Amino acid sequence: MSLLGFLIAVVAVITANIIEGGNPLALIDIPAFFIICGATLGAMFVQFPMGVLVGAVKELKWMVAPPKPDFLAQQELLENMAQTARQQGLLALENQVATIDDELTKHGLQMIVDGVDKEQLVELLEKEVEMNEYELEQRAKVFEAAGGYAPCMGIVGAVLGLIHAMGLLDQPELLGPAIGVAFIATIYGVMSANTLFLPLGNRYKACNHELLKFQTMTIEGLLSIASGENTMQLKRRLEAYLPKGGKGKE
Repeated sequence: MSLLGFLIAVVAVITANIIEGGNPLALIDIPAFFIICGATLGAMFVQFPMGVLVGAVKELKWMVAPPKPDFLAQQELLENMAQTARQQGLLALENQVATIDDELTKHGLQMIVDGVDKEQLVELLEKEVEMNEYELEQRAKVFEAAGGYAPCMGIVGAVLGLIHAMGLLDQPELLGPAIGVAFIATIYGVMSANTLFLPLGNRYKACNHELLKFQTMTIEGLLSIASGENTMQLKRRLEAYLPKGGKGKE
């Protein structure tokens, strides 16, 4: 839906320009595009390590297909493992480790099978979650930073355009169009910041919060299994994390 929202915003601006009698082709300006993209990208290279930038680019797929953790399926998995552990012992869970896709659940279950102390189990899993959360927050900051730099670079482009326009004072017929072109960079900067970069950064944060909720639920479930709690008690603990309406996905 985020890609659709971006397209709606762009179409709305172009439509309004047409209604006002403007020419949509007049909004196409290659130098302005290079100023916004190049200068914004350069500023981000200064601010962030290459690894963070690469990670942010890799997760651009979240714009179209954000992660949707299945809380209901995770609840069912944890309950089944708890029942197996109570009936057959913790070592019986070893056969399930290889069948689990979620890395946090897999690591936690392996530590339970290996007999890791409960306090150490929670500490290690929380540290893993903390590091994952930090990486996602850094990627969100990449787009937030771009949302801050782009409008400023748009002003730079507008000033450069005006400098060029001032050289046409002796040619009035060219002065007006040159001034108009000068402000296209400002449009590019403001539009890209407020319809793409900043919303995408906030989308990263929202996805991060949802993943954190899922991971917290997982840790609590694994701790319950390690503590030998019965299935009903585990179910009560996990129900607090389920989305409203009892749906497995949001």
